[in-house]
Amino acid sequence: MAGHPGIVFRDGAGGRRAALAGHRIDVWQVIEAVRQEGGDLDGAAEYFGISADLVSAAVGYYADHRDEIDAWIEGNAALAREAAGL
Repeated sequence: MAGHPGIVFRDGAGGRRAALAGHRIDVWQVIEAVRQEGGDLDGAAEYFGISADLVSAAVGYYADHRDEIDAWIEGNAALAREAAGL
């Protein structure tokens, strides 16, 4: 956590995951929002109602742990497809 201020770790049914300190938002969710906003960090910050600094913290964590976050994104997408019967 020292290398990524603003990032904490939470344990849940799916395992340990990176999240934003003081919020119920996971890093993978922030990265998805950044992608949906075409890379606009301010747009992602506005979507969640958080500071751009927290979005930047999530992006920094993602830069160092891309495989971990991409696995969370794909896992959640797979669950959504399954729930939709696809």
